[in-house]
Amino acid sequence: MTLGIILFAVGIFLAVCLHEFGHLLTAKAFGMKATQYFAGFGPTLWSFRRGETEYGVKAIPAGGYVKIVGMTPLEEVAPADSARAFWRFPAGKRLVVLAAGSITHFLLAFVTLYFLALLVGLPTSRPQLAEVSTCAPAVVTVANPAPACTAGDPPSPARLAGMRAGDEVLAFGGRPVRDVDALIAAVRAHPPGRVEVTVRRDGKRLTVPVTLVAVRRPDTADPNRQVTVSALGFSPGTVREYPGVVGSVAGGGRLLGNLFTGTFESLKQFPGRLPKLWDAVTGGSRDPNTPVSVVGASRLGGEAFQAKQVAVYLGFFAALNVFIGVFNLLPLLPLDGGHIAVLLFEQARSRLARLFRRQDPGRVDIAKLMPLTYVVILVFGALSVLAIVADIVNPIANPFR
Repeated sequence: MTLGIILFAVGIFLAVCLHEFGHLLTAKAFGMKATQYFAGFGPTLWSFRRGETEYGVKAIPAGGYVKIVGMTPLEEVAPADSARAFWRFPAGKRLVVLAAGSITHFLLAFVTLYFLALLVGLPTSRPQLAEVSTCAPAVVTVANPAPACTAGDPPSPARLAGMRAGDEVLAFGGRPVRDVDALIAAVRAHPPGRVEVTVRRDGKRLTVPVTLVAVRRPDTADPNRQVTVSALGFSPGTVREYPGVVGSVAGGGRLLGNLFTGTFESLKQFPGRLPKLWDAVTGGSRDPNTPVSVVGASRLGGEAFQAKQVAVYLGFFAALNVFIGVFNLLPLLPLDGGHIAVLLFEQARSRLARLFRRQDPGRVDIAKLMPLTYVVILVFGALSVLAIVADIVNPIANPFR
């Protein structure tokens, strides 16, 4: 697991460094003057100068930064650099430079998901038997969703019929099934007794006669109520498909879209999860849905690596990049999104001034926003420390055991 944690942590660090490199690359492409690019913070360990920019490594591997002349009105710009100061350039170019860091994270996520689709494959909705059970437990409850087999439990109908792990279920009782949920619903609704199940095994289509057994299960409408249904005796899985070099572009794009949707949903739920994070620090149980720090993310990545869950490992890395990219675009200083919001406000104010034939009010006085900026830094810093402490004293349970 240690190797997985190290690789994941290094990956996050490199992603953050590439974030800053995105700012640097676009700034230089537009002709802005960038004087420094460093990986890490603190004392300089090593550096070199190429042209007008100093590149190097700092002692604390907790991110990186790029120094672009004239990024804020608070900065004094030498007369010789005035023409190439950041604020001198058109708003469109400044917007690109400010957004380049997050765009870099999104590109990293897409590249990761592309190779995931190409090399590991993509899950489909088609149902597959991940495991054929030894028995079909006679009673399953909400409190005990996966009971061990006992002498009183009937043997698994799937096992008795010769079904195997890896069988892809195509039809049940003569009717096609589109996904795992549809298969489970069809099994539960069918009366106990004989039914034909059509599967694909090693590329061949087979029809297997199965004798379903009656069991007690939680009602889907009211899990606290028990109902009698039929059981097949299997653990569901999904079929993976390999879309190829070209198809993986669309496949990676679909996965990226799903990550964006999930990220926005997580951000909406973030405030409601903070009390649970505090509970985890003060001795309560750790909710797996609570926020994690870089420490916790690296640990979960290491656990996925140890469990040989390559798809989860890559997907988690991609998801973290999407989250960082989206989070950094929030309209709050000192985040890039805060600088973008100030820029857009300046442009809107200037256009209104021109519309009403008034003098352009010019740049926003950033000094007036500094108190709010300090509050944002304090809040985010406190939340980061809280998440780190929670990940150390009460980490999320290993989901791969």
